[in-house]
Amino acid sequence: MSNQNKQVETMTADEKFAAIANLKNNLEDNFISLGQLLSEIKRSKLFRKKGYDNFKDFVEAEYNLSGSLAGKLVKIFDLFIDEMDVDDTTVKEIGFDRLQMIYPIVNKGDWEVKDEWLEIAQEKPTNELRKYIHELKLSEKEEQIDQKKIFVNQYLERMTNIFNCSRNELDYKLALYFQDMDPEQIKKVVQKRERQFESELKKEESP
Repeated sequence: MSNQNKQVETMTADEKFAAIANLKNNLEDNFISLGQLLSEIKRSKLFRKKGYDNFKDFVEAEYNLSGSLAGKLVKIFDLFIDEMDVDDTTVKEIGFDRLQMIYPIVNKGDWEVKDEWLEIAQEKPTNELRKYIHELKLSEKEEQIDQKKIFVNQYLERMTNIFNCSRNELDYKLALYFQDMDPEQIKKVVQKRERQFESELKKEESP
């Protein structure tokens, strides 16, 4: 941890409140220090000292800072600085915008994935990184859709064989089966099985 981060830990509550007001005007240069201050205030519930019941109301009222942005600053600090112990220089070089882009992937990944995406974020400019992540998500989505198509086709083939009928005839038989069933109950069962199916897909994709 840098000397600057250690200094923040020794600040009084009032000094931390004042520091946030000074730092928030230059977010890109100060997002590490700002993230640390906000993280400590949120974790220790120092906002109560100012008379607020929650962190969101505190940052929005005291600093005209959206709760969403404050939450992102806290998450970036907690993950990249506190948990992963990435040095301040590297974090600043990547920048707040690119760290936000890779956060969801890095947060869920193992250490190999975390290190890999830090390198990717360092190498790619913001627009290239955004495009790269977008293409990756599209690829993953298409792969999931393909798996769903395979599942559907296998099921329909099995059912047409059981009833010895055509696809159109099967639709009719399924309609007869479902017509008197409780829609809410069907919805619950489908949602549960969707989660199970997608969970199994993710397990298969994991190394």
